[in-house]
Amino acid sequence: MSGSSPTIESRSVKIPAGSVTLLGDLTMPPRPHGIVIFAHGSGSSRLSPRNRMVADHLTRGGFGTLLFDLLTEREEAGDKTGRLRFAIDFLAGRLIEVTDWVVSLPVNLALPLGYFGASTGAAAALVAAVSRSALIGAIVSRGGRPDLAGGHLREVRTPTLFIVGGADTEVLRLTGPALARLGSPIKEQTIIPEATHLFEEPGALIQVSALAMDWFGRYLRPGLRM
Repeated sequence: MSGSSPTIESRSVKIPAGSVTLLGDLTMPPRPHGIVIFAHGSGSSRLSPRNRMVADHLTRGGFGTLLFDLLTEREEAGDKTGRLRFAIDFLAGRLIEVTDWVVSLPVNLALPLGYFGASTGAAAALVAAVSRSALIGAIVSRGGRPDLAGGHLREVRTPTLFIVGGADTEVLRLTGPALARLGSPIKEQTIIPEATHLFEEPGALIQVSALAMDWFGRYLRPGLRM
């Protein structure tokens, strides 16, 4: 006789961030190994199908996930020039507030936290990790723009993985020097051959998900600090 499968719980959440409220989706498996907070790229949102696919893979692997909107609907609609979407320090500040909110949750239970950032969200994750180095155990960047983190790169101490598409030549040109400047003693870059910036090629996001699972599995462990 087979038993019932453990239940994965998912709920919509509202996260206070200064004078605004950000919308998010929190998903928790039974007995999670940790919680991964997603920071999406410019022009995207918590509904990004690419991030949601990675998040689903992580959840089935035992990690809680939080996808949230870095900007409110009103901010997004009014940001015609992309000023806010590329304001990395501003976005990092939002991510820090969301991180502190996660820490305050009863469901957290002192679980280790990680960041998964895409495009500009990866830069925001790196900057936020400097301010919350005692909380963030690992960072994964998918097609990220770590160069936009600027001088904060040398202050990062969190184990960091850059995942870049082999055909994403513009980002590849930027991530190599950024990796060299990154202050973390544990840092790697993995290139997925023939993948472009959005990893839309067959099997590309599955590879991203597997790499992220491995990285978080290695470094999101209670009490593990670099």
